[in-house]
Parts: sequence; structure tokens; C-alpha cells
Amino acid sequence: MKKFSLIIPVYKQEHTIKRDIQSAIKALSTLSVPFEIIPVIDGELDNSREEIQKIKDKRIIIAGYKTNHGKGYAVRYGFAHATGDVIGFMDAGGDLNVSALPLMITQFLYQKADIVIGSKRHPGSKIIYPWVRKIYSWVYQKIVRILFGLNITDTQVGMKIYKRKLLEDVLPRLLVKQFAFDIEMLAVSYYLGYTRIYEAPVELDFANVQSSITSKKVIYTVKNMLQDTLAVFYRLYILHYYDNTNKRKWRFDPELNFRINIG
Repeated sequence: MKKFSLIIPVYKQEHTIKRDIQSAIKALSTLSVPFEIIPVIDGELDNSREEIQKIKDKRIIIAGYKTNHGKGYAVRYGFAHATGDVIGFMDAGGDLNVSALPLMITQFLYQKADIVIGSKRHPGSKIIYPWVRKIYSWVYQKIVRILFGLNITDTQVGMKIYKRKLLEDVLPRLLVKQFAFDIEMLAVSYYLGYTRIYEAPVELDFANVQSSITSKKVIYTVKNMLQDTLAVFYRLYILHYYDNTNKRKWRFDPELNFRINIG
């Protein structure tokens, strides 16, 4: 690995984003590999950009746009601005411990992986997570396994690492910008032959953010996740939208055009 790029989608996180980025810098500095951190401002709705600018480090490259488009769009936007040959993303907000990243990168290189994903169900994970959300997550993963044949226990943790070649191949085909971005990325990657997908342990303390999430919001998210997931299945196996033969139908967004040459 010549360089690692970390994408952090940022949506109204002026109170935590500075701390999150500083923690990421500290964690990644334990590796003898050059890195860059790309926070993507998903809508200029608070002072998140100003808080990031307080960190004087040339390895931080702020990207973003004025109107909120959703997490999936923000992550893809960050991918498009990344220059590393290994690229990952991490959710901000304080629930995920960034100390898992160096171990994930080491695992990625050792196993010559296509993708390494953080997993709540890995035996080494340390999780504080409400039982209701555990049930939702378990049911969803069973659905994912039935629909896409993915032999993994968790797809939704916001910490994943990809090889650049995979992203160059997969990203132009994707459509989902919000709820099922993770599963669209994994399902299409697996379908195209990128099957070296491994899970890694994480530390997740959802108690830090649970107070801001209402049951109504959870139900809304679950409903849209299922709807988008079924749409991915339909496009993948019925329409064959993601196949190379349908390249003319892929929706091109110039802001998400992935750089082919590594900087």
C-alpha cells in the first residue's frame, strides 16, 4: 500500500467532528503509511467546516457541497476526491472507536482483501447496542444473505475499507445515495467477482447517540432500507442493470467521477 485515504461523511456534526478527526489522525499515525483524511461536508448546515479548519494538518482535505444529499452520496463524493490506492470510510459522531482502523488496514493487507468491513457480530467486537436495534439488524442480515448470497454477519457498520481497483469498477454503476448504499456496494462488488470480503472487530457504543434517535425515525429508516435493498435486488438479478452490457444506462454524475490515476 502506497497511501491510505479515509473518507468521513459529515452531517451537522460541529460538536464532535474536530474530536473525531483528531482521533483518526492519532490512530492512523501508528502505521508507517502515508495517509489523507477527507471529511465531506454533506450540506453546509452548521459550523462543521469551521471546526475542521481549526485542525492545522496538511493531510486533511476538506470536501463538500451546500445541499444535503445523504450519506451514500457523501461517501462516493469523498471516494472521487481520494488519491490513495486503499480507501476507506468511517462514520463520524462518536459511536465508533477509530482505534479499530489500523487493525482493519493490517488485516486488509495480510488477507489481500477486496473489502474489509467492521462487524458488530465479530467475536472480538465490543458493543453497547440496544436490543431492539440488534433484532432489526439480525433480521436485515438474514434478508441480505437470502437475496444476495453474502456470507457475512453485518453489512451496516460505518467503517469499511476497499481496494481502489474495486471502486473504479463498481462506483460508476451505483444508484443509491442514502439508505442502502452499503448493501448496494457490497452486493454489486460480490456479483462482479470481488469476493474476498472479510469482517473485522469494532468497538461501538451506541449509547452516545441513542438519545437523538426516536422510534419513529428508526421505523422510517428500516422501511426505506428494505425498499432500497429490494430495489438493488431487482436491478441486479431482474434488470441486470449493473452488468457491463448495460453501461449506457448507468447514470453519470460528474461530481462523482472517480479519478483513475493515483495522485
